Amino acid sequence: MQILPLIRARFEQALDGWVAEPAEHARRIAVARDPRHGDYQANIAMPLSKSLCKKPMEIAGELVDRLSIDDLCHPPEIAAPGFINLRLRDEFLAAQLSAALADQRLAVGQVTARTYVIDYSSPNVAKPMHVGHIRSTVIGDALARILRFLGHQVISDNHLGDWGTQFGMIIYGYKHFLDQAKYEKNPVAELSRLYRVVQQVIGYQAAEPELAGATERLASATEKQKRADAAPADAPKRNKEVKAAAKEVRAATEALSSLNGKVNSVKNDPQLLTIAQEHPELEQRAQAETVKLHQGDAENLDLWKQFLPLSIAEIDSVYKRLDVRFDTTYGESFYHPMLGALVDKLSSSGMAVESDGATCVFLDDFEAPMIIRKRDGAFLYATTDLATIEYRMEHFRPDAILYVVDHRQGEHFSKIFAAARAIGYDQVELQHVSFGTVLGPDGRPFKTRSGTVVGLDTLLDEAVERAYQVVCDPERLQKAGLEMTDEEKRQVASTVGLGAIKYADLSHNRSSDYKFDIDAMVQLEGNTSAYIQYMVARTKSIIRKSGMQLTEKTIDRFPLQITQPAERKLALQLLQFEDALHQSIEEYYPSVLAGYLYDVAKQFATFFEQCHVLNASSEDLKISRLAICYATARVLRQGLSLLGIDVVERM
Repeated sequence: MQILPLIRARFEQALDGWVAEPAEHARRIAVARDPRHGDYQANIAMPLSKSLCKKPMEIAGELVDRLSIDDLCHPPEIAAPGFINLRLRDEFLAAQLSAALADQRLAVGQVTARTYVIDYSSPNVAKPMHVGHIRSTVIGDALARILRFLGHQVISDNHLGDWGTQFGMIIYGYKHFLDQAKYEKNPVAELSRLYRVVQQVIGYQAAEPELAGATERLASATEKQKRADAAPADAPKRNKEVKAAAKEVRAATEALSSLNGKVNSVKNDPQLLTIAQEHPELEQRAQAETVKLHQGDAENLDLWKQFLPLSIAEIDSVYKRLDVRFDTTYGESFYHPMLGALVDKLSSSGMAVESDGATCVFLDDFEAPMIIRKRDGAFLYATTDLATIEYRMEHFRPDAILYVVDHRQGEHFSKIFAAARAIGYDQVELQHVSFGTVLGPDGRPFKTRSGTVVGLDTLLDEAVERAYQVVCDPERLQKAGLEMTDEEKRQVASTVGLGAIKYADLSHNRSSDYKFDIDAMVQLEGNTSAYIQYMVARTKSIIRKSGMQLTEKTIDRFPLQITQPAERKLALQLLQFEDALHQSIEEYYPSVLAGYLYDVAKQFATFFEQCHVLNASSEDLKISRLAICYATARVLRQGLSLLGIDVVERM
């Protein structure tokens, strides 16, 4: 159940007819930060002081007199300068938790349904998935699961990058640099290699002419810095100029270093250098292959059709391991036939105009226009994204479309959304659910020692192996008195390892970067899924040892009573499950749910230490505490499931 909205509703009733906008004032009730002040706290009186021309303490007293909440709480307490502190009755907590346990959905109500389209994962095909895809995939999947559980209709769409520039590069590489034996052995790995070769050579050819200018800019910036440093200490604006010069030197150094890296990676590789010399202007050559594909060239189209199913099968194998599913997988190629008509429609309506040979949409609040067709007739991502919105609105009629895409695409989506609203799609919520970068131990984007992006399959394998070493360590199992078959050990390691990858991502604020550390992820202590999974296994072990059968059908035989602070706090947290779900989707942060589950797991550990279960002082108390164990297991299991994480019976 949602306790917070229930309390807010009671305050709204008390405020009705007394103040304007009672619902807005009732929203000033929140969970108390300090448990010594109660469970919930209302900060309503202070903001009303001016409009009511009364002191906050006087307003708080009058509000309490008007409030009808005795069935939920003990008498409210007023604290200076006008806070109202609320403490729920223990019998209310026990009754509500018992009702939740008897309900298949843990008393989580179903909302008035909205229709959501969630666009997430969206890898480019013909390349193995890598660590960069993990955030979009697990954040999008978690949001889809939470929204569905709450009663919303969700259409999950994997907008595959199965068309466009990368295929021109791969086709060119296939025609000129293919290793047939490697292709026959592992086609996707070879296609990925070809893509990297073409990309690397293009980078070299673009960087080499820039080196001289970059070197001059660094020398100029260095001289400027020397002059700034040499200025008298009391010279006007000296500190500002020193900082500006140092910043310019850093930027010039990084730019030159980047160019040198691109040039040296080819110069130090005789094979790549030969390719660069024998295939000048490789970027234009690859673009020509892209244009031929888009124009329906038979050879390029056949190659594309050959590459696509191989790549999708490999991508799907990763999704299967992660237990991630999609309702639709309409890639960029699906929308390509619609693009010409879209551009014509926007042009005829006056929204799109020709500018320097290209077709552009000029938008308010943006300096640069949004190009939807280039001079050579090629379409862009913006064109495809607008066509995608048009298709989704026509066929799915969503109330909201969420794009779970990294933060670097922020400006792109701002333009797309502005254009969509200008076209007439102004009643749908368009939301860029952005996220930060996965970093390595050095604080830079996570890569291997050789500098290549880490494959996702490799990471999943490593996480499972590390989990096996930690969770299935023979000495640990012996101390715990657990005997497991090798099959059970492998199943536990897989569940813990894959859960660790997901939880490590989801437990971080999605807007932030985070460091990828597999060793920390699989530990049985700290804020990890392994810790939460272990607490689930512990609750199940306690119930097994009791010899009693706890189910939704038998739970009425286990009446709850709350006698200790640790019991009370855990019961209150368990009843806040629905609140955590709603908070998670208010601004689309699954980390809220992850943090809630960790808090519940920690509180269960405290409860277990302070409140004897199997050796309780009475049979009634034992039965009550078994019910609390059962409640904890159900909430943690359901919550982890909504994050796409499974649990095990024994750990």
